[in-house]
Amino acid sequence: MTALALILVVAAAFAHSLWNFLAKKASGGLPFVWIFTGLASLIYFPVATGVFLIQRPHLGLPNLLMILATAAVHSAYFLLLDMAYRTGDMSLAYPIARGTGPLLSAAAGILLLNERPSPLALAGIGLMISGMLLLTGNVAALKHPGTRRVILYALACGATISLYTVLDKVSVSRLGTPPLILDWGTNFGRFLILTPVALRYMSSVREQWRLNRKRAFGVALLSPLAYILILTAMATCPVSYVAPAREISILIGSIMGARLLSEQQAAVRIAGSAAMAVGLIALALG
Repeated sequence: MTALALILVVAAAFAHSLWNFLAKKASGGLPFVWIFTGLASLIYFPVATGVFLIQRPHLGLPNLLMILATAAVHSAYFLLLDMAYRTGDMSLAYPIARGTGPLLSAAAGILLLNERPSPLALAGIGLMISGMLLLTGNVAALKHPGTRRVILYALACGATISLYTVLDKVSVSRLGTPPLILDWGTNFGRFLILTPVALRYMSSVREQWRLNRKRAFGVALLSPLAYILILTAMATCPVSYVAPAREISILIGSIMGARLLSEQQAAVRIAGSAAMAVGLIALALG
């Protein structure tokens, strides 16, 4: 990996962790998600327009339907993530949500597709499971309804990550949708999907704008930026190097939650996040 690609990947990891930190601080539900989605659509509209005018991609009905489908899944992703953050700690929810998708993909490959992972990949899976067990804590903690809820929300969130990753892959590789157009279309599609519900709760929207508009601007800027940085890194470096390296965000996000939000069981959760990050890297390289 080149020095430039490494800098881009690390910057993307910090951007991704930071917007999750801002989302956790806001924990504003659907009104907050709707606000930052609309802001992201506005902020990145000139970028998407520039890409469209330069590349002149053909966007037919299949492209638009796939964008709408991934927008719907992304809507579920952000709402589930918000519910996880409103229910429990970031240092617990973030690494589980980020790690569930690759773990589910690996499990599906083994159980359904008869894949045989390498010893390094198997070691990575073992580390991920061990890290998740550390994160979820002891059996007594799991008996608490709040802990169970945040874990379930994070697991469901991770499942949506796995699903929209597949949809995005099809959009980009098979249908030829430019990634930046896909990202902007997904944001705008999510804004349209959530608008009918948001309009029914305009008092809550106005309250979120008053309380959390700075955080909303931060999420609107950083969430697409993290993806753009990864795309730029992949343009100069093999994806097999970029994908594992970006998982450092799991550790960064856990540290942010544990230290900046003064969450409980900081040392154990950071250790669990580190195990998951290393496991994901081993899984990707294996």
